[in-house]
Amino acid sequence: MKENPTPCMAAERSITKKYRKQLWNPFIRAVREYELIGEGDRIAVCISGGKDSMLLAKLMQLLQRYSEVPFDLVFLSMDPGYSDQNRGRILRNAELLEIPLTVFETNIFDVTGKADRYPCYLCARMRRGHLYSKAKSLGCNKIALGHHFSDVIETTVMAMFYGAQLQAMPPKLRSTNFEGMELIRPMYRVREDDIISWKDHNGLEFLRCACKMTEGLGSGELSSGKRQEIKELIKSLKKVNPNIEINIFNSIHHLHFDTFPGYKTKGEMHSFLENYRAEDKNG
Repeated sequence: MKENPTPCMAAERSITKKYRKQLWNPFIRAVREYELIGEGDRIAVCISGGKDSMLLAKLMQLLQRYSEVPFDLVFLSMDPGYSDQNRGRILRNAELLEIPLTVFETNIFDVTGKADRYPCYLCARMRRGHLYSKAKSLGCNKIALGHHFSDVIETTVMAMFYGAQLQAMPPKLRSTNFEGMELIRPMYRVREDDIISWKDHNGLEFLRCACKMTEGLGSGELSSGKRQEIKELIKSLKKVNPNIEINIFNSIHHLHFDTFPGYKTKGEMHSFLENYRAEDKNG
């Protein structure tokens, strides 16, 4: 008589079976295409408690189990000042999914709660810094975040509409403040709708927003300002053009610099006139 699978076994099996095409395959493609993981890496998988980071943890566990390339994992969760209820949910989900979690405390919510302007931006920067620092102290050379395909698209559109610039979210980047450290995004090709479907299929409940500034609003549909506006815009555009998301995604992989009047690289602005004038001199 077969035993019923544990919630962890069921979640893992659904990743490699039912959601193989939607989750496992694009995850593996991103890891290989963008060369995200190398032999001997020690990677801190950063877990906020939401659906994205929890799925990332399972994907990375499975990859480590099956990969011919040896690498180590640390599952790192920073407590920026969660309520007991939210912290408890993170710990219970980690236990349920058999994720050996290392938790450390910071006072980020206390600091950002006093900020007069841009508390979310400040919170994000402080979180990143603390994660890099803790990961490095644990001997890691990389941190992995749960940003996905939909985040990439939304960030690209937001930068153009509200930042007046063409700027994307790279699959990996080197830290400028922590020497030898890299940030990687292994779920770069995984769509958010498929993450939600996997979560619902397995009956999992993760944190949605644990920020103290929004706790009083409950766990319903919480708006995230401009990003939520972009989500709705893309959703409406898909009704007219079902390929809108992949077109935006592909566009950041196929830039034609010769058509841009200006661009920025390594922090320095350049004009098309530089090359234009050089052609005149050489002509």
